[in-house]
Amino acid sequence: MRYKNLIFDFDGVIADSVNVKTEAFRKMYLPFGNEIAGKVVEHHLNNGGMSRFKKFRLYHKEFLNIDLSDEEIKKLSDEFSSIVIQSVIEAPYVKNADKFLIQNKDNFRMWIVSGTPTDEIRIIVSAKNIDLFFQGVYGSPETKDYWTKKIIEDNRLINDETIFIGDAIADYEAAKFCNISFALRESSDNKKLFDGINGIFRFIDFDDLQKFLVDKQ
Repeated sequence: MRYKNLIFDFDGVIADSVNVKTEAFRKMYLPFGNEIAGKVVEHHLNNGGMSRFKKFRLYHKEFLNIDLSDEEIKKLSDEFSSIVIQSVIEAPYVKNADKFLIQNKDNFRMWIVSGTPTDEIRIIVSAKNIDLFFQGVYGSPETKDYWTKKIIEDNRLINDETIFIGDAIADYEAAKFCNISFALRESSDNKKLFDGINGIFRFIDFDDLQKFLVDKQ
């Protein structure tokens, strides 16, 4: 099997930026108390890949018994963006991710599918000067299942030649939904979540992903 098409999540996979968003959620819910903020952080870490729109609606309903309107959710999302966007742009790359992109610009077709809003993730990717490496960059409010399926169908990709590289259950489920392979960028935050899942390649350093992909050729 030779992989030709790579679909990446962004936070925690290309950029080491998961903690930026964790702290933003904590900051926004601290006015409701430490216990609520702790519950929000725990859910956020266990549900990477879920859009912030869904998270805000869920957190207010489940933890505060407040039903948010779409307008209120947009306001919270805008506040969240103002807290995190520059920090994500400035976040370091996951180890050797930038080197991997440079080395493989002509070796693979690559896309980003993120839980971040599409407009925002495109701004971030452009500001980091890595947009030239990707065929497309996509985010919420559409789901990862939706974008992964659309990329495969619109580009007539062969499933066996396509792999989703992510760090969250939502990434793994998008790969399963589309019947493509999955590689896990493992961290202390997600290791337990994937303990019972076998048959996937796991890596920390992109040099290991490079070797895995080369060995598959």
